[in-house]
Amino acid sequence: MLKVRSPQDLGAGVLFVLIGLAGVYFGQDLAFGSARRMGPGYFPVIISYMIICMGLIVTVRAFRVDGPAMEKFRLRPILMLVLALAVFGFLIAQLGVIISSFLMVGIAAYARYEKVNIVETIVFAIAVSAFMVLVFVYGLNQPMPLWWKS
Repeated sequence: MLKVRSPQDLGAGVLFVLIGLAGVYFGQDLAFGSARRMGPGYFPVIISYMIICMGLIVTVRAFRVDGPAMEKFRLRPILMLVLALAVFGFLIAQLGVIISSFLMVGIAAYARYEKVNIVETIVFAIAVSAFMVLVFVYGLNQPMPLWWKS
């Protein structure tokens, strides 16, 4: 009988497989196309199958390599990260990329159990905001306002 030697790997592998299967399922309605003439479903479905393969590899690894036990489930990091992404998504049109990026990083910093380092958080928020502006606003020409009322 198989013995689970790395419960964390088993959990991660199963999660990857489930996410990949969800991607394949939700991508069924999109036209797939071919490598030469890609449809809107081509990239998401291919990536989903790659996630499934990665999940299977990690799952097999759980039975072959010793690893750590599952960590205790912690709700705070999940809630803070979901809140940070929701705030960013809801406020980007009203406040702009720069301010909503700062808010996202500031909220996400509280997902840590250690004390939040304000200087580290501000430096990271500046870097994330600069990245967002350079890549999405200027590099990809996405229609995102930089500031509110712009």
